[in-house]
Order: sequence, then C-alpha cells, then structure tokens
Amino acid sequence: MAAEEIHCYTLLFLQGKSIFRARHNRTGEEGVLSASKVREREVLRVDPNLSLMPWFHGKISGPEAVSKLRPMEDGLFLVRESIRHPGDYVLCVSFKQEVIHYRVIYQDSKLTIDSTQHFYNLIDMVEVRFFTCIGEGEFGAVYEGEYMGRKVAVKNIKSDVTAQAFLGETSVMTKLQHKNLVQLLGVILHNGLYIVTEFMAKGNLVNYLRSRGRSVISTVQLLHYALEVCEGMEYLECKKLVHRDLAARNILLSEDNVAKVSDFGLAKVDSQAFDNTKLPVKWTAPEGLKNKKISTRSDVWSYGVLLWEIFSYGMQPYPKMSLQEVKEQVEQGYRMEAPEACPPEVYTIMRDCWEKEPKMRPSFHKLRELLQAEVTKHESSTDSS
Repeated sequence: MAAEEIHCYTLLFLQGKSIFRARHNRTGEEGVLSASKVREREVLRVDPNLSLMPWFHGKISGPEAVSKLRPMEDGLFLVRESIRHPGDYVLCVSFKQEVIHYRVIYQDSKLTIDSTQHFYNLIDMVEVRFFTCIGEGEFGAVYEGEYMGRKVAVKNIKSDVTAQAFLGETSVMTKLQHKNLVQLLGVILHNGLYIVTEFMAKGNLVNYLRSRGRSVISTVQLLHYALEVCEGMEYLECKKLVHRDLAARNILLSEDNVAKVSDFGLAKVDSQAFDNTKLPVKWTAPEGLKNKKISTRSDVWSYGVLLWEIFSYGMQPYPKMSLQEVKEQVEQGYRMEAPEACPPEVYTIMRDCWEKEPKMRPSFHKLRELLQAEVTKHESSTDSS
C-alpha cells in the first residue's frame, strides 16, 4: 500500500463551522475541505540569534539566492526564508555550478532536510569540528578546525564584553569580500561565541619573517607581501572603513603564500572618533595618539610602520624605545631610519606614509601604484641577472 500523500493548502476562509475553502499550494486548485481533514502545519520557531548569522539572508526568492551565491563554488551556501510559504526556511547550496534548494522540515520539534539528521535550530545545522589550539588572539584562543569539509580557524571568545566587540567585527567582515582580506565563514553562538574564518596555514606575517629571514625570503617576495596588503587596504579605503590596528601581526599568510589583512575588531566607519580603545602606540598616527581622531590616512601611517616591519624581517618598530618615548619623539618629528638593505624607493614610501599632516600622506590607491612599479622593476632586474 502506497504511503499516504501529504497535501498542503492555504485556507482562504471559513464556510460555516466545519467547512473551509482552500487552495492547493502546488496545483493552485481551489475547493472545500472538512475541518476534520485539516491539520495546522508545524511552524519553525525563529531563533533571535538568526539575524546575526552571515549565512542567513532573510526573506528572499530562489533567484535572488542564486544571484547571491555567484560566483558558484562547491559548498557555498545560504539559508533564506521562503517568500511563497512564510515561516518555511530553505537551505540553498552551490554544487557543480548549480544551486540546489533544500526545504528545511520542522518535525517532532527538530529540523531536518533529509529525515536522517535532526537539529534543534538552524544554527546547529552548521557543524564545526575543533582540533588543535594554534594560538591566542586579542580576544581568546584560536583553534584549527573543520567546517563543511574544509580547514578553518575558529576563534573562541572568552567573555561577554569581548563577544560584543567581536560581533561588531562580524558585522563589518560579512560585508567585505576581497582576495587580500581574511574571509569570514560564519559565527556560532553556543556556550559562548565562536567566529569561523578561512584557515591561513602559514600564520602571521611577523612570525613568518622572523623565523626565515633574508636568507630565505627575497626582496621581491617582501614587495609582493607589501603590495598584497596594500590591495586589501585599498579595498577598505573604497568602503570608507578604517582598520585601526594594521600591523604585521594582523597580516596572515595562506598556504599558497598570499598575504591577507585580518582582525577587524577595531574597524569602524571612516572619520569617527573613538573612546576606550586599546591603542597600538607604535603603529598609531600622531593625530590618533593626541586627539583620538583617525581616518584612512591614519591607516596609511600604520601601513608605513608595517612596511618597516616587512623590510626589517619582523623587527619590533622603534627598537629600544619605550611607548612614552615613541609618543614624544614622533610628535617632535622623529622618524625611524631605513631597515638594513631596504630599497631606497621603499623607504621613501615609508617616509611619505609618516607625514605629520594626514592630508599629505598618499592614499592606498596611490601606494598600490608605487608598489606595483617597484615589484615590476625588481622582477625585471631579477630576470635579467
């Protein structure tokens, strides 16, 4: 005997006490139903944290979901609320250049898409496995993990206060997509806050430079790191976003040796004043230290210090100077000398970044042009030698 088919109808109005007029959701046919044959569809409970999830896109259509998943990569997904059937949710997954739409079914107080695995809420449907602790970030421990079959970094947030700061970070990062920015993959709210990003196999730039040195890393490679960071920052500049903590420790290297900007915990909209923020003194522009006013041109100052870190192979800026001495000396006009064997043109770029007046500093767009010219020149010189 065939299993009983379940029909879904939209009730139009009540005809008497026991008769409903209804429309079939699939065929569009209308007719009457006995009240004894009608059972209310179970409704998915809305998790208040759902709107915080970068993969949840609210009430959008199937074609809109397909558009948001371009360019298509296997495993790329989003969750949307159905427009045709409010209260229903749909998991949209990109696979083999197509987007497959799975209806999320609510049964027995749990969620499923295949009647095999069940979850208590939509957030739990995203599974992350934790492995080795690979370091300590500003807000808490960082773990290597696995998410939907790929390696990821998972940052565990220690306290409610820092969790709120990191939620601020995610609200910025979910809007940003660039090859030289570390990609945010998701956020988990379960016994604390966890933020999931792409895994950067070679760690942060400052440790990478210190552990290898000039015998391993060429000047051309240093220029490539500088250019890649600049391209990521040019993108932030276009979005009118200020990083606020640009330094080699916050640049991560991928398996294929691409430098990407990370740690947007301090990022805010350009030109806003800030309070109660821990300042990285050696990387902060004079106007930030003195007046707590920053802009993209303040990031340019920090970028000049980052360039110094790169071409000194990871040395601490302003060596042997205390933080108070740095504040006083920089305000009086002191600027660091060029690192050993640093190309003169690169040191000129650093000095341009350290102009006291913010408006006199170059934009990241201009810096990218200058660095691209240096990369081309040094690569040509290497090829001809």
